[in-house]
Amino acid sequence: MPDRGARATTSPDKHRGSGRQLRIIRIDDPNDERIAGYRDIRERDLVGREGRFVAEGKVVLAALFAARRFEAESVLVLENRLEGLAETLKAAPADLPVLVAPAAVMDAIAGFPIHRGILALGRRRAPETLEALLASLPRRATLVVLVGLSNHDNVGAIFRNAAAFGADAVILDEASCDPLYRKAIRVSVGAALKVPFVRGGDAAQIVEAVQRHGFEPLALSPAGAEDIRAVRRPERIALVLGTEGTGLPAGLLAGMRTACIAMAPQPVPISTR
Repeated sequence: MPDRGARATTSPDKHRGSGRQLRIIRIDDPNDERIAGYRDIRERDLVGREGRFVAEGKVVLAALFAARRFEAESVLVLENRLEGLAETLKAAPADLPVLVAPAAVMDAIAGFPIHRGILALGRRRAPETLEALLASLPRRATLVVLVGLSNHDNVGAIFRNAAAFGADAVILDEASCDPLYRKAIRVSVGAALKVPFVRGGDAAQIVEAVQRHGFEPLALSPAGAEDIRAVRRPERIALVLGTEGTGLPAGLLAGMRTACIAMAPQPVPISTR
């Protein structure tokens, strides 16, 4: 491990082919104060970063640079990955600090081996309210409402599908996890930075709010009364999803139209005797 008294050096560098100057900062000490936001990533994921979040990987970094509701504060890159990021970094703000570290230092900063070797620290530009988000949506729109989704992989996958199918926004109740959790962003492949969302509030109040804005809520459940393929799409629809295990609360289901996705019958096991 590098000596604790080691100094980080700053040197403007020009990426080959990019034609622009970037603030390349060499980090040789995992205790350097300029990497404080990246230190002990997994523990910080759990307790929060005061409005900041960590993006991981080249594709997610590109999504962060393109996002309108978020901005990058800095990038931390494994030294042997810097050259391969030249094209991606063309979209970075001109004054963005690009922190470069050898593998041992980067692993010490994160608290575990960083195989992708690309991290960025981002922050939300301005918080958005549920009412403001609903008021901003077009006349024909699709919402995805998540109730009690505490699994980061599931939330990331839902954002990825929401982006793929052109959903206009995602709303998460207070029991759902933060889609800006590092793993959720990674599983979403950056979609959590692209699809507008609001998190917080009681599920019943959220459903009431979307109805006030002209959305028809459709609860998805294995016990749904209609086959989703037969549902005629209203102009404004809110697809309401519950947890993988228990699903949506019975009280919430009782007040909404429900639909199910037909499943293929389970095959009969073939005996080997």
